[in-house]
Amino acid sequence: MMSWARQVCANVGRVLNSCVTVMMLFGLPVVAGASNSVPDWVRTAAQQTMPEMPVSTKAVVLLEETTYTVDSKGQAVEHVRKVVKILRPQGRNYGYPVVYFDKDSKILSMHVWSIDATGHEYAMKDSEISDFGIPGGSGELYNDERARVADPPGRDPGGIVAYEYERRERPYLAETNWVFQEEIPHLTQSFTLVLPQGFTYNTTWAHHPKLEAADLENHHYRWDMNNQPGIDLDRVPMSPSPSSLAARMTVHYSGPGLAVPQEGTWKGIGEWYDGLSHDRTVATPEIAAKAAELTSGKKDFYDKAEAIGEFVQHDIRYVAVEIGVGGFQPHSAADIYKGRYGDCKDKATLLSAMLSSVGIHGALLMVDTQRGVIDPDAPSVIGNHMIEAIEIPQAYESPKLRSVVIAKTGKRYLIFDPTWELTPFGQLESNLQASYGVLLENQESQVIQLPVLGPELNTVTRSARFQLSADGGLKGSVTDKRFGDLAEDRRKIFQRNTGKQQQEFMDRVAGQDLAAPSLTDLKVENVQSLNKDLTTTYLLSADHYASTTGPLLMVRPRVLGTVWLPVDHKPRKVDIDLEQTMQDTDDFEIQLPTGYIVDELPDPVKVDYGFASYESSTEVHGQSLHYKRVYTLRQVTLPAAKYPDLQRLAGVIGADEEGRAILKRAN
Repeated sequence: MMSWARQVCANVGRVLNSCVTVMMLFGLPVVAGASNSVPDWVRTAAQQTMPEMPVSTKAVVLLEETTYTVDSKGQAVEHVRKVVKILRPQGRNYGYPVVYFDKDSKILSMHVWSIDATGHEYAMKDSEISDFGIPGGSGELYNDERARVADPPGRDPGGIVAYEYERRERPYLAETNWVFQEEIPHLTQSFTLVLPQGFTYNTTWAHHPKLEAADLENHHYRWDMNNQPGIDLDRVPMSPSPSSLAARMTVHYSGPGLAVPQEGTWKGIGEWYDGLSHDRTVATPEIAAKAAELTSGKKDFYDKAEAIGEFVQHDIRYVAVEIGVGGFQPHSAADIYKGRYGDCKDKATLLSAMLSSVGIHGALLMVDTQRGVIDPDAPSVIGNHMIEAIEIPQAYESPKLRSVVIAKTGKRYLIFDPTWELTPFGQLESNLQASYGVLLENQESQVIQLPVLGPELNTVTRSARFQLSADGGLKGSVTDKRFGDLAEDRRKIFQRNTGKQQQEFMDRVAGQDLAAPSLTDLKVENVQSLNKDLTTTYLLSADHYASTTGPLLMVRPRVLGTVWLPVDHKPRKVDIDLEQTMQDTDDFEIQLPTGYIVDELPDPVKVDYGFASYESSTEVHGQSLHYKRVYTLRQVTLPAAKYPDLQRLAGVIGADEEGRAILKRAN
């Protein structure tokens, strides 16, 4: 993953998560000494009258003032003042001041104060504020991103935490993002831009109407934003990412001698990134030779692209080494190939180089791993991940072309993520579907919407044949087939674990639907073959599966598989994230015990809400119950207005899954 961490961490929720992680891992000294040096601006903010807020509000930002000053060489310094009031015990985490920096940025000053609930004032010494490395994610070997963090006293309900810092910004960016909405409310905010003579600026806005700045003269421009509500998604099921809802303004600036071309357009961002990456995608003779080897004897475009794509996906390890501009700029394809490792932008860069050597054009595609963070109307470099857009030849058609987009130029691209190791080539992981990405094609750079793949490309198919005994015991054989993202978790488990651990996992899976099941003769196929069904077969038995009531046996025809739609009964205000399209198919046969016949069956079900459909039936075939159902999910997101339909669908599914057939003894 690309580190451009401060741009990403500016998103709501990510700062808090990183900060809390640092505190948990390392801890910080607590200050006990009182001081009278709390600035007047802190006291003024603390004494203001609080508006009425929901009782669930954990904390509130009373004041946040940002001044962003650019000098004649394009170097920027950010100055921030922030005051937070803790309202509930759960809000203590918002009282950790944290400021990020790296080798290309520097914290020039940082001061922290607090006022506890009884009115005692504290000022922290420089020696009581600590610097920490940011814990890297999976596969991240090293990054130089650091955080300066404080643990002030008084972080309890009624307490005030304030801090002020000045930081020199990275020299190779000509934009900054002002995120003025977070998880907690903001009462008073402002952003002031200070530019030198001859510089100009423009702004783009995400999730908020554009506001014009107040011209303060002498190239000072100020935006004020008051009473911004928090994005409270606590206990909101199937909620979108808070970062996809947070309102933000992006400022792009340019001026004499500024080498970074930024004009507040996707084209400008593409030109900027081309300057960083263009000479990195050159294919060396060694790279060309390997690409030729991989595609030897292959004539078809898809077959060639697949062979190279799978090589980069599986043979180039994900290892991130990001220092300074390396959080944005990929390493050279030659170094990536030689070392056989790289991060997401490195893997995409090598893929472009290898494809070009066999006559296929590939372009880098900047995305974000959280759906909705990139806004098509708000050009910015805020995305945190890089994948590949492979240009499809004109007039070429194939049923294997699945994740395809058409650019404004009319060119078609096959979208592929060489970092996502368990996504079949030609498909796209579900968290990126319906998102936007920046196609980095220099002069033709543009924002594109990523496709939503059909349910038939993400499937679970369960089939089983059981025998039911008169005492309620059940036994039989089960086949479970999975394809696409729905196979991902099991592929990981089966790849990384031994037979015993695989058995324990499948025991837990069966235990979700059955009491004290016994699972034997487990076999797993196609674990490594991503374009084939991951197939699991086993023998299953469960005592007392059917319950007895006098002469009757009550049996649940839906033996395995639970459809989980975690709806609640509260009014819905935000859109619904369903995560993925999918199709779940079950076909179960239960042979009845000798001497029993069916007295009553669950009613058949058939509903279709457009975004999803559900159909099931239970029938008698001779001496067997035959249960079939198909659940199809066709969309990944829904507007809040569709929540009542989703609630009804969840109710229908829940009732069907718990439906019982009643058996009685034959006369």
